Amino acid sequence: MELKDMSLEEIISEIKESKVTKKEVFDYFMDRIKKYDKQLWAFNSINKDWLNDNDWILCWIPIWLKDLYCEKWIRTTGASVMLEGFVPPYESTLTSKLKDAWMSSIWKTNMDQFAMWSSWENSAFGNVFNPWGEWRTPGWSSSGSAAAVAAWLVPATLWTDTWWSIRQPASLCWIVWFRPSYGRNSRYWVFPMASSFDCPGTFTRTVKDAALLYGLMNGEDSKENTTIPWKDEINENIWETKDLKWIKLWVPKEYFEEWLDEWVKKTIEEAIEHLKSLWAEIKEVSLPMTKYAMAAYYIIVPAEVSTNLARLDGIRYGHNSEEHKGSLEELYLNNRWEGLWDEPKRRSIIWSYVLSSWFYDAYFIKASKVRTLIIEDFKKAFSEVDALITPVSPEVAWKLWEKVDDPLKLYLADAYTVPSALAWLPWISVPCWFAESEDDEKEKMPVWLQIIAPYLHEQRLFEIANVYEQSAGWREKMIPKGFE
Repeated sequence: MELKDMSLEEIISEIKESKVTKKEVFDYFMDRIKKYDKQLWAFNSINKDWLNDNDWILCWIPIWLKDLYCEKWIRTTGASVMLEGFVPPYESTLTSKLKDAWMSSIWKTNMDQFAMWSSWENSAFGNVFNPWGEWRTPGWSSSGSAAAVAAWLVPATLWTDTWWSIRQPASLCWIVWFRPSYGRNSRYWVFPMASSFDCPGTFTRTVKDAALLYGLMNGEDSKENTTIPWKDEINENIWETKDLKWIKLWVPKEYFEEWLDEWVKKTIEEAIEHLKSLWAEIKEVSLPMTKYAMAAYYIIVPAEVSTNLARLDGIRYGHNSEEHKGSLEELYLNNRWEGLWDEPKRRSIIWSYVLSSWFYDAYFIKASKVRTLIIEDFKKAFSEVDALITPVSPEVAWKLWEKVDDPLKLYLADAYTVPSALAWLPWISVPCWFAESEDDEKEKMPVWLQIIAPYLHEQRLFEIANVYEQSAGWREKMIPKGFE
């Protein structure tokens, strides 16, 4: 069995049993990157100093990072002109934890600029392509990380999620994503987007790999005051579960109404029938506040985005325009106009509006109250069931540039991910099967299943997702054509 056919857990086991050396693992994945990345454009940069350091052979396995995890003296750009030459003098908590576990990063994966946009067409360093379909979107801001794992150029990657940044690319690229409850993983020295939403997580090939990395990453961080003050230890007994008896799963009817493509709906319904065959009890219930989630989200998030972007002025660090600067105002305008692309600008303008003294109460305060009602909506639901089953995206991966001129259409693609993001819940997505794309009935594209659990119930997610994964039998079909 080749390394590309193994899970992260299996590769680590092979190293421990001396069946393969750490250098052989490193060389194998480097060779695949050199061979295939020109087809994907999934990576932004490589840490050449690390490559030249003999200590690299100490790592168990290389883990690649979305280009907004700060590593000491390693270029970190946010895929933006604004920080194109930025080399941080500090280390994120999560990369420190992984290095303590003998995992190392040498590449930074491509992404939407500062994690903003909805189809991965907003990076200063080129477009990432979906390995499952030529010239199709690989998803949202974490798409470089997702495409790299999907093509098996890397065994696992780290990403960040605000409301869809990982669920969409993982789903459109057909791999496993996992996001814990807000506060489980530290955000310390990870570029922020919207601070009350941002959550770091993982892309992997299996559910157990996601749990492995979660076990290393989660826990309190004294340097970051939103972290949960205890560590969640994985109960190994959950991997022994073979069916879903006594498990109640909830299918929100609102998620199967507007926007959902018929091919995606059909494939998800087949997956639900499969869950029933595993003895899960399926209930259809309602989340009445779902219809307000998008409106609330697109008021709260731009406000937080603009606050975080305000520090990027090109004075202390970042892009410094060569245009004439006759005043401080011109300096700010020129630096930010050249360094930030359309989506960061768009969200900054929305923020200026909703947080202005005239509209603060009318918009921002009301949106915050709606967020509270959505949280209560989920709490009520989880008093009756163990988890929710939903689609992730209303359609399969579409062509690049197909929707770039219509931000509203791209925003509506987030309809199934925004409500749970507002409620800080943990989620996992597992490959479902393939559906025919809407524009070519002969072309098969991946479909996915999203599982949402109550706040701080990550192990329930792992247990349900692992049972489904083991019984579905799709793992051998996870390498896209052309990347074998």
